[in-house]
Amino acid sequence: MTIWRSLRSLAELNSTGPGTLVEHLGIEFTEIGDDFLRGTMPVDHRTRQPYGLLHGGASVALAESIGSTGATMCVDAAEYLCVGQEINANHVRSARTGRVTGTARPVHLGGRTHVWTIDIVNEDGRLVCTSRLTVAIIRRGAFGG
Repeated sequence: MTIWRSLRSLAELNSTGPGTLVEHLGIEFTEIGDDFLRGTMPVDHRTRQPYGLLHGGASVALAESIGSTGATMCVDAAEYLCVGQEINANHVRSARTGRVTGTARPVHLGGRTHVWTIDIVNEDGRLVCTSRLTVAIIRRGAFGG
């Protein structure tokens, strides 16, 4: 059974990136399952810190991008906006090259908030970062947005 209420295609999700952080970091949505959303990001000059390792902030940006997009597909997107309210991340392994893949799954899908876990793995499937995102569900027009 699917969790999606405002399901979009991968092509639609990937078309929203131009002019945003998603485009700048090279984030690409790659898979939509019944209860998860997956995306990738390169480990390159855009996403590394000065020591040549994947920047923790880039991992957090990937996590929030996937999680908040997943949340948006779980609500009536014509009526509600989903915005990040709190995010934390534990960086457990470094990455220097290749691509990392994040998988977002909901822990809680409430009427006002969602909680998502996002696990980011390297090309060998080894955990690089695990993150938890709380998303606020806001009625469109409530804050002028």
